[in-house]
Amino acid sequence: STGAVKMQPKAEELKFVTKNDGYVHIHPSSVNYQTRHFDSPYLVYHEKIKTSRVFIRDCSMVSVYPLVLLGGGQVHMQLQKGEFVISLDDGWIRFVAASHQVAELVKELRCELDQLLQDKIKNPSMDLCMCPRGSRIIAMIVKLVTTQ
Repeated sequence: STGAVKMQPKAEELKFVTKNDGYVHIHPSSVNYQTRHFDSPYLVYHEKIKTSRVFIRDCSMVSVYPLVLLGGGQVHMQLQKGEFVISLDDGWIRFVAASHQVAELVKELRCELDQLLQDKIKNPSMDLCMCPRGSRIIAMIVKLVTTQ
């Protein structure tokens, strides 16, 4: 009957951290400004501006697997304190994998996707959905992203 109830932060109190700018806030003109909770702590954004503080606009929440599979930079995996950690962007973005097998599979899927995209760049007329390797990789990514 008594006690504290955890409250969602007010829109102006919600902040995120970027590698180069530290804390940033969602701009009041953004459609996500009134969003007080995101299922994932990661956002992608198109525009960053600085007025009274640093703001981001045109942002969307992104969950872990799309970020690992489609984010820039190399994917690394290491064992830290008994947990398998997948890292991006020289360790700035880090995720704990459920097991060593999951970490290895995600890393391998990312390598396969990178190679598939390189093949597509070399041969633009290649239909990724019609080639057996491409269709398997795409199907696995779709399954992973939609069932996470």
